Amino acid sequence: MNNYNRIPVSFSHGEGAVLWDTDGKQYLDALGGIAVCALGHAHPAVTAAVCDQAGKLVHTSNIYEIAVQRELADKLCGLSAMDNAFFCNSGAEANEAAIKMARLYGHQKGIEIPNIIVMEGSFHGRTLATLTATGNRKIQAGFEPLVKGFVRAPYNDTDAVATIAKNNKDVVAVMVEPITGEGGIRIPAPDYLNKLRAICDQHGWLLILDEIQSGMGRTGKWFAHQHNGIQADIMTLAKALGNGVPIGACLARGPAATLFKPGNHGTTFGGNPLASRAALAVIESIEKDQLLQKADTLGKHFLDGFGTALSGVKGINSIRGKGLMLAVELDRPCGDLVKRCLAQGVLINVTADSVIRLLPPYVMTTEQADTVISVVSDQIRQFLAA
Repeated sequence: MNNYNRIPVSFSHGEGAVLWDTDGKQYLDALGGIAVCALGHAHPAVTAAVCDQAGKLVHTSNIYEIAVQRELADKLCGLSAMDNAFFCNSGAEANEAAIKMARLYGHQKGIEIPNIIVMEGSFHGRTLATLTATGNRKIQAGFEPLVKGFVRAPYNDTDAVATIAKNNKDVVAVMVEPITGEGGIRIPAPDYLNKLRAICDQHGWLLILDEIQSGMGRTGKWFAHQHNGIQADIMTLAKALGNGVPIGACLARGPAATLFKPGNHGTTFGGNPLASRAALAVIESIEKDQLLQKADTLGKHFLDGFGTALSGVKGINSIRGKGLMLAVELDRPCGDLVKRCLAQGVLINVTADSVIRLLPPYVMTTEQADTVISVVSDQIRQFLAA
C-alpha cells in the first residue's frame, strides 16, 4: 500500500554505523532506523543471540511460562525501579496498554469517562487511541471519530496542567514524552517532569512517561526521566529495546502494576523467546561496552561540532540535544535536506517540517560523527544560501 513517501535507495547490509545499498554505495547512518538500531547494524552480540535462539525456540504462547521473558522483565524492572512489565510488539501497542491501564485506574475510582492529559505536538502512535493521544492534527485527519477521554495541554507548560486540574475532575493521568521525538526533539525546562510528578502526586493521578524514543540509553541514561531523579507510574518502551527485532514494553509500579488481571489485555507475539532474547542481548551489550557514557560523550561532541560549523549562519533557529537525540532547527521547511545528505552518503531525517533530526547509533565513532557534522553542516549552508 502507498503508506510511505519512500526514498529511492535500498540497503543490502550494514555494520555498525555504516550501511551499503544494493549498488555498493556506502552511507553513514545518523538516523539508526529512527532510534531503533542503537547498537548499529549486524551487532555481533545481538546477531549471535538471535541466531542461537532461532535455532532453539522462536515462539510458544503467553499462555505458557517464558523463562527468557521473565529474565528480561526482571532486568528492565531492575534498571527502572518498576515492579511489573507487559511485553508487546511496538511502541504504539505499549502506549495502548498504558492508556488501558489508566482507564482501569479511573473506573476503579468511579469515573465514568477517565481523562488523560496529553501534550500538543506529541507523538504516541497510530492506533485509534494513540493517534488521538498524539498532538498532531495531520496524523488524526480522516480517522474520525477519535477516541474520547483525552485533554490537551501545551508541552512544557505545567501551569496549563494545573489549570486543567482545577476544572476537570475526571482526569486520572498525564501522558508525556520526556523529550519529544516526532515533535522535533523539544527538550523541556529542567524541572518540567518534576513539576508534573508533583501535580500527579497532589491529585492522585498516574504519570505515564513515553520513553519509546528517548529510552534505552539514548540520552546518556537508561531512561530520560532519570536525569530528573523522578519515577513514573507507567513507562513505555520500544524502538532500541530490540535493536530492530520488534518488541515493546509497558512497565508499571505501585497501584498501576496490579491493574491488569487475566483477560484484561494480551498479545499473541509480544515478548516471545526470540524478541526477549534479542532485548536481553541489547541490554547486556550497553552495559558491557559502557554505551550510556558513550551516548552522553558523543552527543556533546555532536552539539559542539554543529555549534562550531554553523556559527554565525543565518537561518539557524537552534542546535539542541540530549545524548544522541539531536536536532538542528532551521527557520524554514527543509525536507529537501534528506535527499541532499543522502546523495553525500549520510542518512538523516527532517521532522516537524523544519527540524533536522539525528538519532545516531551509540557505536558510531568520533571520526564518523565528524563526517556527519561536516556533510550535514555543508548541506545546511548550501540550502540556506540557495
